[in-house]
Amino acid sequence: MNFIRNLIRKADRSKMYVFLLSCTGIGVFIYTNQWSYFHLTTAEWVMVYTMLGAALILDYFTFQIPPKGNQQSMDSSVYLACIFMFGGAFSLSVLLPISIILLIKDRKLTWWKHVVNFSIYSLMITGASAVFEWTGGQIGAIDGYNLFPYFAALAAYFMINTITLGLFFLFSTKDALQQMKRVFVTESLLVYLCTLILALVLTILVVHNGVLGLLLYLSLSILLSHAFKQLFIMYQSIEEKANSDQRTGLFNHSYFENMLEIELNTARTQGTPLCLGLLDIDDFKKYNDQFGHLQGDSLLALLGDFLLRKTAGTPVTAFRYGGEEFTLLMPGMDIDESYRFMNKLRKQLNDTPFEGVEVLPHGCLSFSGGVAAYQVDMYNKSQLVDQADKALYYAKKQGKNNVHRYGSNDGMEHEIDLVQDVRDIEQQLNLFQYKDMDTFKHSKRVYKYALDISEVLKLDNVEKRRFVLGALIHDIGKLEIPWSILNKKEKLTAEEWDTIKGHVTWGKKMVMTNDRFADLIPYIELHHERYDGQGYPYGLKGQEIPKLCRMLTVIDSFDAMTTERPYQETKNIEEAIEELRACSGTQFDPELAELFIGYIEKRTAHQRSP
Repeated sequence: MNFIRNLIRKADRSKMYVFLLSCTGIGVFIYTNQWSYFHLTTAEWVMVYTMLGAALILDYFTFQIPPKGNQQSMDSSVYLACIFMFGGAFSLSVLLPISIILLIKDRKLTWWKHVVNFSIYSLMITGASAVFEWTGGQIGAIDGYNLFPYFAALAAYFMINTITLGLFFLFSTKDALQQMKRVFVTESLLVYLCTLILALVLTILVVHNGVLGLLLYLSLSILLSHAFKQLFIMYQSIEEKANSDQRTGLFNHSYFENMLEIELNTARTQGTPLCLGLLDIDDFKKYNDQFGHLQGDSLLALLGDFLLRKTAGTPVTAFRYGGEEFTLLMPGMDIDESYRFMNKLRKQLNDTPFEGVEVLPHGCLSFSGGVAAYQVDMYNKSQLVDQADKALYYAKKQGKNNVHRYGSNDGMEHEIDLVQDVRDIEQQLNLFQYKDMDTFKHSKRVYKYALDISEVLKLDNVEKRRFVLGALIHDIGKLEIPWSILNKKEKLTAEEWDTIKGHVTWGKKMVMTNDRFADLIPYIELHHERYDGQGYPYGLKGQEIPKLCRMLTVIDSFDAMTTERPYQETKNIEEAIEELRACSGTQFDPELAELFIGYIEKRTAHQRSP
């Protein structure tokens, strides 16, 4: 709600500013011009029409300067030249009819923007004229020995433009200082220096050669404008080749990185939505192996053309990310719109014929896609890419040929993450298969118990992941225990027991090397703590031990009692339950022990029923 109120306040302030700016500009025009139209001679009217025509022609021949494509219009040189030759009032006399003509001609621009432009130009011309006279500038021919007034007039012209438009940014957009620096200081300073030079040239030509000088100036200006246009077109062509992927015709990875940075900055400063889609051709390697790389390249070219056609006329830009992966940058679209757009693309691609697609599992061209939305707390572009990549991973895990929204189904995502984590931990536990098969089997059984108990306890996805992974990895430290102790058939000595106890500390150190599993350390380190405080390694008591660690102690002990171990006798289920109850309140949490007993009794009864 506060964000919305701030937007409303900004909108109100910007409207008020536009109103005050318009009133000020119109008032300054009336005061400075002093209705000079009623006092102009025939020769002066001819000069007004002449300069008016020149300004309109120069406004029409606007061009861009590489590399950033800054707009360069030479019409301001006409206004400055009028100030230098005839004064500010005359320059304003040229401005008014030009503004009226542009209002009639350019109807796509709303009327109030034309009024604002007229007001800003009125302030710029009036300010530049006042500074020119104040610094000793003389109307008429250029004084080559005193150029300071001309530079001072340009500075005033530039500063008034910067301040008036900068205040508008301040009242209407976020990050106003950055916008002002980018638009005015960085990009416009060179343009205004060029404008001063052109104004001086125009003044010299008109003063010494009259209309002929003006015609020469217009001819040179038009030729320069045309040359700059051709230069910018050539620059754009070279830049487009450098930014394009030759095989697909899409923008390449480098250009994607640049555009993503720009769009993220826009979303951050203006508060607009932004989504990133990542898609991968399903089973592309299989197609490549079957038909060869040339045919595979043809498939890539087909998808590139497909994406170009389907994104034309939309805010979406397609890029080749690498290999058979492509990205879609979707500014102004929220996560649901982006998902629908990508899903529509997927269905259309399914219906696109291509030679040999019958060998693919889906019998058609398909891709798996992931889409993620920009969040205000993202400080690095890699975060958005990582989320889109993770969503793509989830889409592939669901069987390919589908699109997944990052964060749209936390339960499923956590399940997939859990499966991958279990797989990674099991790779480490496989080392037990040659050193201590009993510990390997024990860890797997405890993990299965933990899966069931997590449902009994109704754990959320985060707690469930920690609990079941902690159960799976809780004895990892036993990899550091000598083989002779782990597999000893006789009773262990006190020294050997101390070695066995050290597995919780060694396990902790092993897991600390991988930040991904750092949250599992309590289960590794505390599963031998006792409810009465007589356990190890810290002697924690009761509620000092995390609840799920107390639950793991119950599960671990029950499995140890009901499974053959080299250093203790084996109990049946009834004996183990009796032991759990006997040790409730001392070794085990009474409530959790009883909960586990209820689960075991129910499971046993179910297994024994016909």
